[in-house]
Amino acid sequence: MALHWDDFRLVKAIADRGGLTHAAEALAINHSTAFRRLAAIEASLDARLFERRRAGYVPTAAGEAMARAAARMEEDVVTFSRAMAGKGVAPAGELRVTAAASFVSGVMMPMLGRFCARYPQIRLDLVVSEEALNLSRRDADVALRASDGPPPTLVGRRLADVAWAIYGPADGPRTLEDRDWVSPSEGVGGGRHARFVRARAGTGRVRLQLNTVLGLADAVEAGIGIGPLPCMQGDGRPGLVRLSGVEPDLASALWLLTHPDLRHAPRVRAFMDHMAEEIAALRALFAGAPPT
Repeated sequence: MALHWDDFRLVKAIADRGGLTHAAEALAINHSTAFRRLAAIEASLDARLFERRRAGYVPTAAGEAMARAAARMEEDVVTFSRAMAGKGVAPAGELRVTAAASFVSGVMMPMLGRFCARYPQIRLDLVVSEEALNLSRRDADVALRASDGPPPTLVGRRLADVAWAIYGPADGPRTLEDRDWVSPSEGVGGGRHARFVRARAGTGRVRLQLNTVLGLADAVEAGIGIGPLPCMQGDGRPGLVRLSGVEPDLASALWLLTHPDLRHAPRVRAFMDHMAEEIAALRALFAGAPPT
């Protein structure tokens, strides 16, 4: 039979998600449509693609083979899309950028305002996420990430060192002893911030955990507890004061990354050059230099 791309996509979605309901949601179709289409595919192939079990849909050998073929086709489509995305001749079109919420709500938005004024033909799609989106699959075109080392599949620039220190309310005591703490959760930064706080705070002194850096400064300023913050964020809050020097165990670097296929696209080059210029002026503050 003549199979269509959508048939492969459906089989891969069911295999990836283990059932019709989540596969249908991922493909933006309803459950009954997914059920009928799978039945039609299996009838046309005269082969069962999935074993229907109580725990979900388990692919047969034929189903696994079709899902693998779909994965190869999907990668070819993504590769072609990246190649075409890099063929523009002027800084124009849509640019999808991803960054953590704490960076977006702090220093990034004024930078984006100046970028939009400078390049009116570029439309920004900002994806705020604490997780590292997959640039190879074009979940985003450019990423601003705090990292010790970016993956080898990406290219980009190290923009600044990111220093952290321990902060407390400006109207509170200047000591670390016998204090309650707030902390990023294990899911932030590979868990090293949470481990750092546990080592300093001791048992039972962590009053609040957040799954993002955004809100930590508010929690410290509200008096819930002291805690680690990026110096760029903590030093910019008059209601906070440093209780420690720069903590080497929490240091990282700010990277601006893209996929190799997109690095010569005019809109990507324009954005990366602009952000590099903007952040260069603030590099000392990112690195923990006290504000003047």
